[in-house]
Amino acid sequence: MGLFDNAKLRRIVHAGWHGLCPECGKASMFNGWLKLVARCPACGLDYKFAHADDGPAFFALCLTAFPLIFVVVWVQVAFDPPWWVHALVSAPILAVGCLGSLRPFKGWLVASQYLNNAA
Repeated sequence: MGLFDNAKLRRIVHAGWHGLCPECGKASMFNGWLKLVARCPACGLDYKFAHADDGPAFFALCLTAFPLIFVVVWVQVAFDPPWWVHALVSAPILAVGCLGSLRPFKGWLVASQYLNNAA
């Protein structure tokens, strides 16, 4: 089956969003915020295959930061708040949004690599 196999896509999204092993779905694939475990403690899957590299940062920028920046620009144009409002509100929202989305994006990429036999 191809990339758009529904069962495979559901497994990728589920494992990535929850940070679970793409093989067994029982244990976490992470040891910390973004560091992968060497082996799955439940099934023994070796994570040496996983090379997400800059992929999570790319998707965090494209899918998280750009929409949030459009909101910030809209607020600026519509309400013209002082600079400190952006420093107190916009900057933390952008930081939390981008940092918060890195883990699911990395999980999705690792699960996708495993389930699609990417080498």
